[in-house]
Amino acid sequence: MAKQRLSVVLATRNEEGNIGLCLELVKDIADEIVVVDEESIDKTAEIARGYGARVYVVAHEPIFHKNKQKAMELATGDWILQLDADERVTPELAKEIKKVICMTNGDMVKYQQLQNSKHPKLHRLFERHQELIEKRDGELGGDTGGRRPGGPLARREIVAFFVPRRNYFLGKPLIHAGVYPDGVIRLIKKGKGHFPSKSVHELMRVDGEVAWLFNDLEHHDSPTFGRYLERMNRYTDLTKDEFKKNNISTNYPTLFYYSFIKPKLVFLSLFIRHKGFMDGMRGFIWSLFSALHFPLAYFKYWQTTKL
Repeated sequence: MAKQRLSVVLATRNEEGNIGLCLELVKDIADEIVVVDEESIDKTAEIARGYGARVYVVAHEPIFHKNKQKAMELATGDWILQLDADERVTPELAKEIKKVICMTNGDMVKYQQLQNSKHPKLHRLFERHQELIEKRDGELGGDTGGRRPGGPLARREIVAFFVPRRNYFLGKPLIHAGVYPDGVIRLIKKGKGHFPSKSVHELMRVDGEVAWLFNDLEHHDSPTFGRYLERMNRYTDLTKDEFKKNNISTNYPTLFYYSFIKPKLVFLSLFIRHKGFMDGMRGFIWSLFSALHFPLAYFKYWQTTKL
């Protein structure tokens, strides 16, 4: 198969502490770098240009997927690698990306079958993760009849790849608490996927089959507790907006549910069922504050209804 051009695309806002290392690790595999920057007041755009990136300055969007979509539309490569500035492409992942985008579809299917057989535990974990995503968001890649790339019924073209993401929390990776593999669709054939841009929690929609890569993408979003709280404040604002959009009730039963029942269920699921306790204090903090996300978002929403 002929050489395929790879575009690395990012949407950024005040990421001068992250953007340099992110681009340093992909500069050797990228045929172009496209950055859509939300009017950063730091050196994000300057640093990106230093890596040869085409930088487009746009207005800030509360649902940041809108500018991720703009970055994808501006890309000219055959394949697109969509990243966040606080993510790190490991050398192993970079090598795998360059390998798979130059495969024919038949070779991609064979590659999936080979990796599934070599890593059965990971394969089962990825399958389960994808099933949960499809249960939440609907089937990926349109009407695939429940097929999985590399399976005996795989017939459609593989046009996108999930990448397993290893999340670093307070300096170390979280292994449990339902965090891994945190699969995200990040490698996509040009024109074969898009962000609906309706919700912060949405997944990219894909026109074709979705396969998996087997090397991790590192995610360094919360190096300190202060940084985590900043992100938590932003994400609870977005959940508050979803409550408002869905006209969630503010009666006492609903208040009780989001104040006590929902956080209790989330904490027990993450800390006990998904073994967050095996990550020690970091697992406890993650599980606790993930549970507190819901009452905080609900209280913010309740306040808006009383203004």
